[in-house]
Amino acid sequence: MANSLVKQITVNFEDLLEKFDDELVLSKAAKKYTVPGATMQRSSDTIWRPIPNIATSGNGLDATADFTAASATQLAVPATLGFQKHSVIQLNGLELRDALTEGRLFDAAKQKLASDINVAINNVAATQGAITIKRTVAATGFDDFAVMDARMSQTGVPSWQRKAAISPVDYNGMASNLAARQTMNQKPTTAYERAMIDGNIAGFEAYKMDYSNRLTAAAGVTVTMAAANQFYTPAATTTQTDGSITPKDNRYQTISIAVTSGTVKVGDRFTVANVNSVHEITKQDTGSLSTHVIMAIVTGAGGTGTVSISPPFISGQGATQAELQYQNVTATPANGAAIVFLNTVAAPVNVFWQYGALELLPGRYEIPSDAGVKVMTGTTESGMSLTMSYSMDIKTLTLNMRVDTLFGVVMNQPQQAGIMLFNQT
Repeated sequence: MANSLVKQITVNFEDLLEKFDDELVLSKAAKKYTVPGATMQRSSDTIWRPIPNIATSGNGLDATADFTAASATQLAVPATLGFQKHSVIQLNGLELRDALTEGRLFDAAKQKLASDINVAINNVAATQGAITIKRTVAATGFDDFAVMDARMSQTGVPSWQRKAAISPVDYNGMASNLAARQTMNQKPTTAYERAMIDGNIAGFEAYKMDYSNRLTAAAGVTVTMAAANQFYTPAATTTQTDGSITPKDNRYQTISIAVTSGTVKVGDRFTVANVNSVHEITKQDTGSLSTHVIMAIVTGAGGTGTVSISPPFISGQGATQAELQYQNVTATPANGAAIVFLNTVAAPVNVFWQYGALELLPGRYEIPSDAGVKVMTGTTESGMSLTMSYSMDIKTLTLNMRVDTLFGVVMNQPQQAGIMLFNQT
C-alpha cells in the first residue's frame, strides 16, 4: 500500500505541475525575473529592480556644459516575494481507498493556487497602472484597443508585447463588435462562435478574465491643489535619519489638496488642469492631460490634507539632470488648479500594460527531505515553482498534504500600464 500510495502521489504532483501551467493566464503575460533563493534570504526577500534610463541631449560642438551636468540617475523600485500561498489536502484511511478523490482534490488545489497568482497580478495592474482611459460608452471592440494604443504610443511606451486583461462583460462586448464585421474571416467567426478575440487587436494581446476588480465612483467635490511648486525631483537614494543611505522608490509623491466636500479615496483617478503628459524620450507635449491615481491617504482622512499619488509630477521645474531625464508632465500644477476625477461611475477595471512594466518573481521554498515529511518540488514551463509535502498521522490514519507556491509581483513602471473604464459620465 505504501509504495502504491507514493506512486499515486507522484503521478498526481506531476499532473499538477502540467495543469498548473495551463491555468496561469496572466502569469504568462507578465515578465519573469528569478533570483536565487540565497540572495532573497539575505535581502529579506526584497531586491531593487532598475527602471530603464532615459538620456538627455545637447546642441552644438561644445559639450562642456553637458559633461559638467552629466550625472545619469539610475532609479529602481523594490520587488518583494510577498505572496506565500498554500492549499491543503487531508484524507483519512477510508477516503484513500478511492484514488479519484485524491485526484480531484489535487485539481482543486491547482486551480486555487493558479487563481491566487492571476488575481495578484491583476490587482497590481489595476491599482498601480497610472494611465487611465475614461470611456463614456460601453465596450465596442477595436476602437477601445485603438485608444489604448494611441495613449501608450504618444508617451513613448514600447509597442511590442502589449497586454490587456478584460473583464467578462466588456470582453464580450468587444467580441460582439468583431462578430458583426462581415468583411473579415477568422476573427469574426471566432468572436461569434466562442465570444473570443482571436489574436492581437491594435497591437494588444487580449485575455478574457472571469473576474475583475471594480472601481467605485469618486466622491470628492471641488478638489484642488492646495500649494504651489508641488513638483517632484527624482533621486536614486535617500538618507535616513541615522545617516544611512538607501535606495529610493520614486513611483510616489505626497501632495497637498483642498476638498470642499465629500472625501477622496485610494484608487481615485484624476487629471489636473493644464498638466499634460509628455513623450518619455522626446519630452514633447502629447496634448493629453496626464493621469494620476491616489495611492494612499496621508493626512486629512480623505478631506483637505495630503495624499500619496502615482506617478509624481516631474515637470523639470527644478532643472536638475534627474528631472530632465525623467520628466513626465508639461508643467507643475498651479496652486488652486482643479483636480478632475475620471472614475465617475462604478465599473469593472480593465487592465493593460507593456510586457516589461509588470514583473512576476517566482520564488521557492527549501524543505529538507529528511525532516520527517516527504517533499517534492517542481517548476512549471512558465517558471513558477510548486512544493508539495505530505506526512501520515498514525494516530488518526490521516494523510496530510500541502501544496505551496511563493512569488512576488512588482509594477516597475506605472506609466507604462493602466486601466480602461467604460460607461463613465
